[in-house]
Amino acid sequence: MTSTDFANNRDNFCYRHPDRQSFVLCQRCLRTICVECQTPAAVGVVCPECMKEQQSSRSSAQRKAERRWASRRPVVVADSRPLATYAIIGITAIAYIITLIPGLGRTIEASLMFWAPALYPNLTGTFEPWRLFTAALVHGSFWHLGLNMLALWLIGRSLEPLLGRGRFITLYLLSTLGGSVAVTLLSFTTPVVGASGAIFGLFGALIVIGRHLGANIAGIAVILAINLAIGFVPGFNISWQAHVGGLIVGLLVGFIFTRTRAPGQKKLQILLLVLTGVALVALLLIPIGLYG
Repeated sequence: MTSTDFANNRDNFCYRHPDRQSFVLCQRCLRTICVECQTPAAVGVVCPECMKEQQSSRSSAQRKAERRWASRRPVVVADSRPLATYAIIGITAIAYIITLIPGLGRTIEASLMFWAPALYPNLTGTFEPWRLFTAALVHGSFWHLGLNMLALWLIGRSLEPLLGRGRFITLYLLSTLGGSVAVTLLSFTTPVVGASGAIFGLFGALIVIGRHLGANIAGIAVILAINLAIGFVPGFNISWQAHVGGLIVGLLVGFIFTRTRAPGQKKLQILLLVLTGVALVALLLIPIGLYG
C-alpha cells in the first residue's frame, strides 16, 4: 500500500479526529479511535458513543451499585509485617552482644537476670523490679539465644499480624512477667535468664486462638508438649517454672483475646489485661509471708 492509499483509508484514523492516526478499534462498533477517545472496558476499549449508549442501558440496580462503590472511601490496608517481633529479636540480640563485652558484660548480665530475692528489700536491701522483664533479654549462650529467637520469629510472624502489634507486645510482656512470678513462687533463690517464659506464653496464646478459629493445632501442641517435658529432664538446667508460668499466662491472655474480639469490647479487653497484670504482681506478695 502506498502512502497515498494509507492516507486515503479512513480506517487508519480516528473517526472523531480525522487528523489522528490510530490502529485501535472500539470493541463494540469496531471503528478506529485515538487515545483521547478510548475508554477502558472489561475487554479492550470503547468509543465515547458506545460508552454513552452502554450507560443509558444500565439497570437501576447497576446504577445504584456504581454510585455506592464510587462514594466509598479507599480502604487502607494495615501493615501486616511483624515489626514488633523483629524489634524484640533485635533488642534481645543487642543485649546479648553487650553481655559479651569483656569487663562490662558480666556486670550488666548480673543486673538484668532474674533473681527473686532482689525484689524484696527486707532480704537483700535492694529493690530491682526491672528484673521481672529484663531476664528475657539475657541468655546463657549463643544457642540459647538462637533457639529462643527462632521460636519467636516462627510464632511472631503468624501471631503478630493476627493480634496487632499492641496486643502482641502486651502478650509478650505479660508472659515474661508470668514466667518470673512462677520462678519466684516455685524456685525463689534460683537465678534465671532467657525469654523462654515469653515464648511459652506465645505458644499458649497461639493454641487458644488457633483452636478458637478452628485451625489444626495438633502440630503446635506436640511441639509445646515436647519442649515443656524437656524442662523436667534432669541435667538440662532449664527453668521449667518459667515455662509453666509463661504458658499459663499465655493461655489466659489468648482466652481474653478470643472472648473480647468485638470493637465494643475494647475497654473490657484492656481491663481484663490490666487485672491479669495486677494479679501477677499480687502473687509476688506471697514470699513476704514465707521469707519475712
